[in-house]
Amino acid sequence: MDALTLFSRFGLALAIGLLLGLQREYAKGDGEPFAGVRTFALVSLVGAASAQLASSLSSPWPLVAALVVLGGWVGLAYAFGARAGHPGLTSEVATLLAFVVGALCQRGELVLAAALGVVGAGLLALKLELRRLVARLSREDILSTLKFAAITAIVLPLLPAQGLGPAPWDVLSPRNVWLMVVLISGISFAGYVLVRLVGPHRGIGFTGLLGGLVSSTAVTLSFAGKSRAAPEISRTLALGIALSWTVMFGRILIEAGVVYPGLLARLWPPILGAGLAGSASSLWLVRRAPAAKPEVKFATPFELGPAVKFGLLYAAVLVGARAAQLYLGDAGVYLASALSGVADVDAITLSLARLSAAGETALPVAARAVVLAALANTAVKGGMVLALGAPALRRALLPSLGTMLAFGLGLAFLL
Repeated sequence: MDALTLFSRFGLALAIGLLLGLQREYAKGDGEPFAGVRTFALVSLVGAASAQLASSLSSPWPLVAALVVLGGWVGLAYAFGARAGHPGLTSEVATLLAFVVGALCQRGELVLAAALGVVGAGLLALKLELRRLVARLSREDILSTLKFAAITAIVLPLLPAQGLGPAPWDVLSPRNVWLMVVLISGISFAGYVLVRLVGPHRGIGFTGLLGGLVSSTAVTLSFAGKSRAAPEISRTLALGIALSWTVMFGRILIEAGVVYPGLLARLWPPILGAGLAGSASSLWLVRRAPAAKPEVKFATPFELGPAVKFGLLYAAVLVGARAAQLYLGDAGVYLASALSGVADVDAITLSLARLSAAGETALPVAARAVVLAALANTAVKGGMVLALGAPALRRALLPSLGTMLAFGLGLAFLL
């Protein structure tokens, strides 16, 4: 190993140790920290030096001995801290992490070491936010998440990866179906956690923005109903609904990018155009919106029942889109997409991404079909507003709805 490579690895170990140490010393404030910025940097360098010595001697014992000594020191520090009324283990565990990260740097695992360092520092810094999140979670949230995780970890590896028969059933893989369920539930759960973390009373615009990650339909139904009871805040409610619709377009881009980046390259202009049109309309609304903070109730996305229902819907849409293409050509794909988008845009987006990745559907056709599904879904939610919302909400939201539909359709079929 040349000197430049060696020094760069030790330099990264030092940088990560300094990062962890800075956070720990800042978190302790004026109190005496278990280990400060200098100690963490030194521990990380000791990890790198021990790994270097082990490599030079072709023996793991220098690294093991250093880790044992550090572990003993950390154990003694914890014992004295617990006796003094400070039983926390966070700084002690972070010290061990600094040592391991230093060793990884010397071994050339630079990406993993940097990721561990940044994630570790982030977890240390988010102490208060994580505690607030835990305080806001219910027992049902925890149990639902555990059940979903257990089903995924245990059942997913056992599901067959092969298709279930000849076309159109050849595109239906049970393992792929459940993977898509996990993807959608994960995106929705991220939004659900954010809503829980910041609280449900941070304003309509913020609730619509985060609620779009969980369910833009739920935001639309809730806010449309509230506009009947409080028509004076209809413009604010329209802002929240428009923002939730805009975030839905972002969800589509994430889903397409995860499943098949090639589709994302074709899909982003019309989807981004529709989303930007919605954002512009939302900015126009926010200038005229009074402050209001109604609450929206979201169910945890990790409930097993809804997850299974989405899986069945995704499977039906996947087979239906494939059959429509086989028997009706491209027009069948467009028809299936528009009809599927009425119920759920996620299922048809994932289905077409999977079909285009397999070469079953041409990329331009798949991209236009996803846009059709998204706009059909948006139009249905616009219908909910027209049917359930106050007249003031309809007047405020119709410009956003029309702009989204026009930009999306225009860009999809002109580009």
